[in-house]
Amino acid sequence: MEKKEGLLYVKAAVAAACGTFTAVFGWLGWLVVAWGACMALDWVSGSLAAAGKGQWSSAAARAGIRHKAGMVVIVLVCALTDAVLGMTVANLPGLGLQFDGVVLPVVLVWYIFTELGSIAENAAAMGAPVPGWLTKILAEGKEGANK
Repeated sequence: MEKKEGLLYVKAAVAAACGTFTAVFGWLGWLVVAWGACMALDWVSGSLAAAGKGQWSSAAARAGIRHKAGMVVIVLVCALTDAVLGMTVANLPGLGLQFDGVVLPVVLVWYIFTELGSIAENAAAMGAPVPGWLTKILAEGKEGANK
């Protein structure tokens, strides 16, 4: 019984943490979490694929980290763009428009599909079979975010 009770407390704590996170950051926060997880998985899978081929190098790994850091900068630029547009629209007299932000979510979705495509490529390089329809869906998702 004690083991089950401990598991219930863990489940309750996880549910409370997820609920609090959602209350504070909403769906956009989970989009950022998904993007961060995709970036980490892409870097790890890319490193494993390169190591499996005997092509891993610290210089290439550093270049990958710099690439990811550049993506973080772009996401911050998008967040600031949404903030500035939101403040501007809210303070323009007589318009009565509402702007909830569109730049950041679109860029995050585009980055997520880009990362997922790269992860699938890395998995294929590691020898995993990748269904053609999956790569097609990922390419279409990335293209859809471009429009």
